Amino acid sequence: MVRIAAAGAVVMAHFGYFRIFDDSQIARIADLGREAVIAFFVLSGFVIAYSAEQRNPTLRDYASARCARLYSVVLPVLLLAFVLAGLAEQLGVQVGGSYQLHKPWLYIPFHLLFLGELWGFVETPPWLLPYWSLNYEAWYYLLFGAVFYLRGRMRLLGVAIFALMGPKLWLLLPLWMAGVVLYRWQKTHAIPQGMARTGWTLTLGLLATWAWYDPEYELRLVAQAAWPFSSLRMGSADRVLADYLVGVLVLANFACARHAGFDLLPRAKRLIRFLSAHTFTLYLSHSLVICCWQAFVPFERGAPGVLLGLALAVMAVAAALQPLTERLQRRLHH
Repeated sequence: MVRIAAAGAVVMAHFGYFRIFDDSQIARIADLGREAVIAFFVLSGFVIAYSAEQRNPTLRDYASARCARLYSVVLPVLLLAFVLAGLAEQLGVQVGGSYQLHKPWLYIPFHLLFLGELWGFVETPPWLLPYWSLNYEAWYYLLFGAVFYLRGRMRLLGVAIFALMGPKLWLLLPLWMAGVVLYRWQKTHAIPQGMARTGWTLTLGLLATWAWYDPEYELRLVAQAAWPFSSLRMGSADRVLADYLVGVLVLANFACARHAGFDLLPRAKRLIRFLSAHTFTLYLSHSLVICCWQAFVPFERGAPGVLLGLALAVMAVAAALQPLTERLQRRLHH
């Protein structure tokens, strides 16, 4: 359920970022896109810790599962983005990051290796704004795999991976690792149901209050002023202070939800699993659909028909890509 809500929040946020909403709608609708990504980070650490312990007994199994999951979606969406953005540029549309389109032999492998946030790099593929978070997660997968599966001197490989990631990835690593810690904590600890429900409600209320007052801009200025690496751009890590505060609320919410005893969710588990299976594809492909819409379809900002049509297009593309990504994931995993 968290994946569904977080993916929807990211799509909604990008309707504002790409100015599909009009100005009045942007002012009225809370932008929770970054908060949703932080929820994804914490959830990812939890799920990876679970899968490593319960489903992937060897490093080979783990590496195969993680690569299959990533590349089954990344490969087709990335190639599609380069093709469609290249077509748009040929038709006279201004494309951000167009320099990448002129050197696909360099930038496609660059993005497939998730190098876009290492050290001084701040690079995302054309029309794939959400890709930045994969440049973090892929390296966190690599680091976790080295530490969890390797022993002795070989485990020192994890230290080398950590050093290679650079300061931006170091900053957000605690958010991802919080999910790992939560997975291990909840195996031996329990929260009374009444307390868990109260905590779950309280953390949601605090997140709503956070969204209402939105102190992120001020915290970003503080983070930028304290950044010690003047020659390196902070890029997507400049929201780190806000990310930590949101991460604490998300972590507490997850811990409480585990013991709150919500009986309705198991009854809808088939629907939830079906929708959750589409969230990664939706997360990565929706900005491609939005950018294509902007490039090729004349529209009036904020018009109800435009919002409905684009929302349906986003969902339709994710649904159409899903069978392809599932087949590709099965092939890559085996």
